Amino acid sequence: MATQRTGQQRQIVETPTEARQAEPGPSVLALLTVSTGLAVLILGVLWFVFFRT
Repeated sequence: MATQRTGQQRQIVETPTEARQAEPGPSVLALLTVSTGLAVLILGVLWFVFFRT
């Protein structure tokens, strides 16, 4: 984190990664993919059990 002093005021300058306080990575994409896949699987099982003709 870089600190710049101008007169009496202090301004903190952060990179976008530091401002988010997290490292960008594939974990969010993996979580969304797995949760969507599980939702489709559960709905498929429910449809098969209850609404099969």
